[in-house]
Order: sequence, then C-alpha cells, then structure tokens
Amino acid sequence: MSAVSREERLSKMETEERASSVSTSGGIEGSLDRLLPTVSTGLSPRKRTTSQCKSEPPLLRTSKRTIYTAGRPPWYNEHGAQSKEAFVIGLCGGSASGKTTVARKIIEALDVPWVVLLSMDSFYKVLTPDQQTLAASNDYNFDHPDAFDFDLLTHTLRKLKQGKSVKIPVYDFTTHGRQKEWKTVYGASVIIFEGIMAFADKKLLQLLDMKIFVDTDSDIRLVRRLRRDITDRGRDIEGVIKQYNKFVKPAFEQYIEPTMRLADIVVPRGGCNMVAIDLIVQHVHSQLEERELSVRAALASAHQAQPLPQTLSVLESTPQVRGMHTIIRNKETSRDEFIFYSKRLMRLLIERALSFLPSQVHVVQTPQGEDYEGRSFHGKRITGVSILRAGETMEPALRAVCKDVRIGKILIQTNQDTGEPELHYLRLPKDIGEDHVILMDCTVSTGAAAMMAVRVLLDHDVQEDKILLVSLLMAEMGVHSVAYAFPQVKIITTAVDKKVNNLFHIIPGIGNFGDRYFGTDAPPNWSDEEMDEPSY
Repeated sequence: MSAVSREERLSKMETEERASSVSTSGGIEGSLDRLLPTVSTGLSPRKRTTSQCKSEPPLLRTSKRTIYTAGRPPWYNEHGAQSKEAFVIGLCGGSASGKTTVARKIIEALDVPWVVLLSMDSFYKVLTPDQQTLAASNDYNFDHPDAFDFDLLTHTLRKLKQGKSVKIPVYDFTTHGRQKEWKTVYGASVIIFEGIMAFADKKLLQLLDMKIFVDTDSDIRLVRRLRRDITDRGRDIEGVIKQYNKFVKPAFEQYIEPTMRLADIVVPRGGCNMVAIDLIVQHVHSQLEERELSVRAALASAHQAQPLPQTLSVLESTPQVRGMHTIIRNKETSRDEFIFYSKRLMRLLIERALSFLPSQVHVVQTPQGEDYEGRSFHGKRITGVSILRAGETMEPALRAVCKDVRIGKILIQTNQDTGEPELHYLRLPKDIGEDHVILMDCTVSTGAAAMMAVRVLLDHDVQEDKILLVSLLMAEMGVHSVAYAFPQVKIITTAVDKKVNNLFHIIPGIGNFGDRYFGTDAPPNWSDEEMDEPSY
C-alpha cells in the first residue's frame, strides 16, 4: 500500500474525530483545521443568530472548487521565538454593507492557509437587566461605540496577531447575550477583522496592517438589514425600522462614515467589486512573501559539535534495551516483531519520563495500620500529545500507566517545495495550559517538527518547564535544536545516534518508523521529512 496523500489523511482524520473523542475527559477545542468559513458567492446578507467565530470544516468551498487548507509554515526562528506576526486586515463599513461578503471573497482569492475571520459582533458587551429590557423593545443602541467591549477585543486581536491561542465569545442576537461556551481560535497567518466600529479605537487601529472601508448605498444596506433581522433574528418590521432610524442611521453618520478617511482602500459596491478585491489580494500576497522564514536550513548548521545538553535523559543501555534496539533496527525484522519490541521500549520510555514529573510526600496507612511515607504527583493533570502519525503508537503505553490521561494530536508535514515543516492539524484538550504535557514522537532527526510542536504548546499557554519530549530514537542534531530553542523542555529518549545524512535520515537509524509499524510502503525517494510522521 502506498503512502496516503495529505488530503486523504486530513479527510480520514476528520471522519475519525467525529466518530470518537480524542480526549478521555474534559472536552476538546482548538481545531486549527476548522478556521476557514464557508464561502458564499452571492450577494445575500449573512445568515446567523450568533456571532461568527465558529469552527468550520477544513475545506474552503466555493461554487467552482474545493480548496484544502494547506500547512502553516514556521512562525518562529531557529531559537524557537516568535519572529513574524499574522497579517491583519481591518474591514469597516455600515451595518449590512457587505463586509463579511468582501472578507470571504478575499479569503477565496487569497488561497492561502490559516486565514481567520474575526467578527466584531462577537464582542458586544454583556447587557444589564435594564439594558436587556431596552434591547427587547428595540430601544438599546447596538450601533454606539459604548456597546462594544473594546478592551477584550484589543487584547484578543493582539494575542491572535502574536500567534497565540485565543478564546472568542459567541454573541446570541436573539437573546442579546453571550453563550456559555466560547470558541478557541489559533494559528492565523492572515486575520480578517470586520465590524462597524473596526476603525473607532486607536489601539485597534495600531494592530491593523491594512484598512479597508466597504462603501455601500444606504438604501441597499437598509433592505439587507430588514431581510436579515426579520428572517434570521425574529424581529418585526416596525421594530427594525424604528431601530434603524433611531440608532443605526445616526450612528453611521456620526461614528462610522467619518472613519472612511482612515482606510487604505475604499471598496464601493462591496463583494461585487472584484477589481478592488484583486488589488487587495495582490498586496497581501506580497506582504506574506516578505515574511517567509527558513528554519530547517538554520537548524542543520547550528549547535553542532556541542556537548549533549543536561536536559537530555537517555535510557540506560542495558543488555535488554540494547537487544530490543538490535531487533527493531534490523531491516529483516518482521512487522509483528517490530511492533512487539517497539511497544516494550515505549513502555520503558514512558515510565522513565514519568519519573521527571513533580511529586510530593504522601503519607498513607497500610492494611496493617501503619503509616507509609510515599510520593504522589504534584500537579493538576497529565496530558499526552502525539505528533502524527508515528507518535500515536506511543499513546497506548501512556494510557497503560496514566489512568484517565487526556490525549491531543498534532499533524506536521514537510512542504516538498520549501523543505520547511508545516502545521496541518491539531486537536488539543481544553485548558491544556494548566497541564504537564508529554509530547510524543517516535523519531527526531533535525528537530524541526518537535520544535514546531513545542511552539504550538507554548502558544496554548503550556509552561515550557512542564513539557517533556519523549522519542524512541533521536539524532544529536535534533537534541541540540530542541534544547537550544527550549532549554527548559526535558528530553527523554532510548538512544541518540550521531549522524543525519543529506536526506535528513538518522544514521544508522531505524528506517521509516511509521511505515514499518503500520505496514505501509515508502516510495523509493522517501525521507523522514516527507512522510506522514515526518521525523525531523
């Protein structure tokens, strides 16, 4: 069986995730592969009763084609530090001017991975009981700057621009309140931020790399608003017209229209103006090209001939361990024996990793009525995160020794054109930032995939000294790369090989672990970088 394609694997993973939860407890959120909204190519108004920051499938569907989300290239340098920010486009315009339609047309035309559409509608303030009463009678002004939580909005957009994971409130326009569950968004290369007051705050303006004003005739905006509020939000026509004349029209003239002068580009006629959209897309593409990074090349030439770091722990090379390595490294070993002895090594490796977790004195009473002074885990939770696909093979060993452990997954592959690692998918347990995380990958050669995975965890507020990277086999290059970039991450492995060849294979190595374990065949020109479990 040949190695599966990137699109087939993403499709299969999505089907599997729907069938069963990745986590054993606590819920899951933060899917990067669901950030792109479904594209509407018509001129009809947006249909929604809640603010649009919901997770979507990993496809961008248009009337003519289906675009698969591609991988997110490195957003950090060889030191592991954030080195480029997301490109933020601000879209401003009157109510029902077609801002969301323009945003979606830009997303479709951009055809780049990891685009986030952030709606200002998500950041309406929570109303007091008196304000709720006014809103129910169409007497509350939702078109005034005071109606928005600019502090939360600015904080959220700044974090998202910096590459961090953020939680977005979901506003219900029927009840005029926020829903209990917020949405997690992460991984933006481009952020399109749209709202009627997008240019109304100085701090917000400083975060925008490009400012676009959508200029639509007031009669068209009124018709769209009538259709939207009556059909989608359950309002009566008298109430909609009353609100428009009392609040919407005056607010546009006082607060929104004057900000047109701040725009870099004014788009007349909204989503119909493809000339303007093409110009916007060309500019964004040029900006993204200027921000491209090359990480793997820097890793290959850095930190060599240095002593192995103190954060590295290698399993003692006992005759048993040495014997198991002899079996799994042997190219003649059958698949059954490869799996059996790999699992034995994984269990030893996981047990070794657990010894580095913090513990505290714990006194219990034995059945004989005597006190026994022992130890217990000193932390909130332990979470395992596997780097797909080979890292998944280590999950059973972790589950066998950690009861009710939560599991997350990350898919990182190599872009064959650039040679750089790219993030394609992740599924992390809720509130992972509070946990000690065991990051699992079976082989690590240059360390590029492991570095990207650690960076993802840090972006989700996991503390660096709470991350343990475990791998069956590592190259010295990979050890140095991870330890140099993240000196507080503990690295645990069963063996370290000295060399990596020009194809980034570990030498003497173990071959392609995923293909040997799952029984798939690598193509003749396989490299650790190109397979489903790229072992950088």
